[in-house]
Amino acid sequence: MEHESRSARQLWVDDEKGRQRMPDPVRTAAVRAVMITSVTLIQGVVAFFCSVAGSWLAFPMTISSVASTVVATWSVLDVWITRQVWRQRNGVVSEPSSTARRLRRERRAEERSERRSDGRTESARLSEAA
Repeated sequence: MEHESRSARQLWVDDEKGRQRMPDPVRTAAVRAVMITSVTLIQGVVAFFCSVAGSWLAFPMTISSVASTVVATWSVLDVWITRQVWRQRNGVVSEPSSTARRLRRERRAEERSERRSDGRTESARLSEAA
């Protein structure tokens, strides 16, 4: 009996409220950054153990670790830059947190329409005076 009730339940339930998937260019840059950073960390550990052991490989590994650190830093910055570029090119749908934005927009539209109507009357007055 207990076994039958377990098989009727689902093992995995999708939650629709999770974070949205990153855009493909950003995901590609993020994966690249993780790979480069992990290789850099491995190089640093190998350089440390080579220097502790007194191996001739310690100096080349240390130099390559420093160079890899620069590359890893750039790759992490690349994720941030790619994300910003993607947002600028494809736009971000934002929802205002309050109704203040909508009210401001309506007030500005009313002011514009008033200015337009006042502008017409001013030009009408000027043409009548001439």
